[in-house]
Amino acid sequence: VFPFIKILCLKMVLSHHLTSANLLEPQRASGLFFKQARCASIKRNVKKDWSDHALWWEKKKTWLLKTHWTLDKYGIQADARLLFTPQHKLLRLQLPNMKHMRVKVNFSDRVFKAVSDICKTFNIRHPEELSLLRKPRDPKKKKKKLEEAEEEALELEGPLLTPGSGTPGLYSKTMTPTYDSRDGSPLSPTTAWFGDSPLSEGNPSILAVSQPITSPDILVKMYKPQSLLDKAKLNQGWLDSSRSLMEHDVKENEVLLLRFKYHSFFDLNPKYDAIRVNQLYEQAKWAILLEEIECTEEEMMMFAALQYHINKLSIMSSDNHMNNSEKEVDEVDAALSDLEITLEGGKTSNTLGDITSIPELADYVKVFKPKKLTLKGYKQYWCTFKDITISCYKSREEAHGTPAHQMNLRGCEVTPDVNISGQKFNIKLLIPVADGMNEIWLRCDAEKQYAQWMAACRLATKGKTMADSSYNLEVQNILSFLKMQHMNPDPQIIEPITIDINPECLVSPRYLKKYKNKQISARILEAHQNVAQMSLIEAKMRFIQAWQSLPEFGITHFLGGKKDELIGITYNRLIRMDSSTGDAIKTWRFSNMKQWNVNWEIKMVTVEFADEPSLAFICAEVDCKVVHEFIGGYIFLSTRAKDQNESLDEEMFYKLTSGWV
Repeated sequence: VFPFIKILCLKMVLSHHLTSANLLEPQRASGLFFKQARCASIKRNVKKDWSDHALWWEKKKTWLLKTHWTLDKYGIQADARLLFTPQHKLLRLQLPNMKHMRVKVNFSDRVFKAVSDICKTFNIRHPEELSLLRKPRDPKKKKKKLEEAEEEALELEGPLLTPGSGTPGLYSKTMTPTYDSRDGSPLSPTTAWFGDSPLSEGNPSILAVSQPITSPDILVKMYKPQSLLDKAKLNQGWLDSSRSLMEHDVKENEVLLLRFKYHSFFDLNPKYDAIRVNQLYEQAKWAILLEEIECTEEEMMMFAALQYHINKLSIMSSDNHMNNSEKEVDEVDAALSDLEITLEGGKTSNTLGDITSIPELADYVKVFKPKKLTLKGYKQYWCTFKDITISCYKSREEAHGTPAHQMNLRGCEVTPDVNISGQKFNIKLLIPVADGMNEIWLRCDAEKQYAQWMAACRLATKGKTMADSSYNLEVQNILSFLKMQHMNPDPQIIEPITIDINPECLVSPRYLKKYKNKQISARILEAHQNVAQMSLIEAKMRFIQAWQSLPEFGITHFLGGKKDELIGITYNRLIRMDSSTGDAIKTWRFSNMKQWNVNWEIKMVTVEFADEPSLAFICAEVDCKVVHEFIGGYIFLSTRAKDQNESLDEEMFYKLTSGWV
């Protein structure tokens, strides 16, 4: 190209000189031009900044970043092919809200560090909860379409923010509130909201404000896992956090998914986390709509009503913010709002019980222990819940004698089975034993009884009693979750059906096939009455809370062990699961774990426990490093505490997740 440009410029120079009064000879003119062009080229190359460039050894997949090393020390021979390339390259990120953004990412940094820089750019706290995932391919589609060209993309100019270059105190717990706690809108202009972030030049509303799904065709085109095996295949695409993007063969402008990888959300505060809350809400919304997580019909209508409410308030909030950007918020009211709507909190009781005694539950509860080829139903017992143990007696009068059944719930699986309209309040318990899991079902008669027993069971699985401060809070959360699923008995106060409901964009395809659009719209409006008084940020927090209450929440599936079995990993345990039904066969808690090892050659993960047989499974169709990282990552997240500073201990993360390859 450059010789062609020189010839073209030479012709222009010669034509200029030939038409001028003082004509020069063509040979003299061309010689003069080449001298000028050479000087200009040298001058231009001197000015170019090469500081971002580095050498990449493609064969060994490694960056030569230690510039004080010689090539011989790296083991490079004369025939080695090295690439001199920029470290920062453009990457297309699909955020949890399904919007695409182009950002400049350091391809020589480890993925963990790159994600931290991305989250700092987007003003998302606790980046250790997120990671990058390769886009799953729909096996039904044979031809790979250029989806990137069809998606919207926001170009972000400039490099990523480096730690410390943004607004001072951006992640400080004592910083000035960044968002209005009541509606999630920014309290300050965009430049102060994002500091020096490149987003201040773009459109930040797509990150902090939920945008409704505009067309049902969007849902139709997106990939939906049909079984647990499909869900397990989705998790094959997680990138190794201890390697760089170039080591993963990620190309410039390639599409990667930014997602919340670890379902353990720490210090979720709407005062500082409007973007984080919104992106969490979006990830939960799409997981439900694409049927990545199962929910009942009543729960689906509750989620749809919350979506409808959030969509309406988002439009109103953006309009109000444009008209009143200088509004003032009383700090005391904002603090009270935070206390009410944080994920871990609702309205706590002001009355304190006797802290010297441990509360107990005692009531008639129906108990069912399923066995093969059995036709017997539930049998009523007088049950007492003390500490972390349930004792079942044939009658109340025999409560001081020997119980007919006794269950220690430490480490058990607790699954709700609730149908509000059918007045069914069941609790499924899977209690670990030496050869697997004992299945026990408890049936409660009313919502209050169910909430108390369910909260006690959840605490008992963690080894906590009802004396724990979170017990009353857990009861209130369960009751509020049930209240949102109630059908409105008074049809007169239900608003008329309007066109903007668009039920095809609010419920999953399964229920669209089951009911007509008018029926779904009517049920959504009926369920909306239970959430109509919520503020925007509270509705998002309630949506996230309801998502966390689903039985399958937080379970990451992997193909492992036998052909008909899966390995599930959550924030506190490992589960061996039946791949066809999803039932837990055996559960192991991280708190009982001594160590875990990986045989990289045969892809086997071995986990040793304190008082149980060790667990060993083969990682089928997935890199065992991904499974290893999930276990170590959750253990790393469990070490976080509110009294710590906000800085991440990267070295500890790598020690727990990297392994020895």
